[in-house]
Amino acid sequence: MKHESIFPLSRLPEGEGARVRALRLSGGMRRRLQDLGLVAGTRVTCIQRAAAGDPTAYLIRGAVIALRETDAARIEVGVAP
Repeated sequence: MKHESIFPLSRLPEGEGARVRALRLSGGMRRRLQDLGLVAGTRVTCIQRAAAGDPTAYLIRGAVIALRETDAARIEVGVAP
């Protein structure tokens, strides 16, 4: 059985990738992210953090999307060891 590490997207280091496991968002924000393709199984790569640390740019299905840390913290991702 494979062991996976599950953590918030906000903790993904720059240059690293992971797969979405769950969205812990609701309402309009959840819907907008799903419309952009951020659903379970989608690969996400952390591209760059702002100088102040917020927001962070992520590569999702060929598009670069900036997310605030509060929103990224509610997206669970996993990386297999």
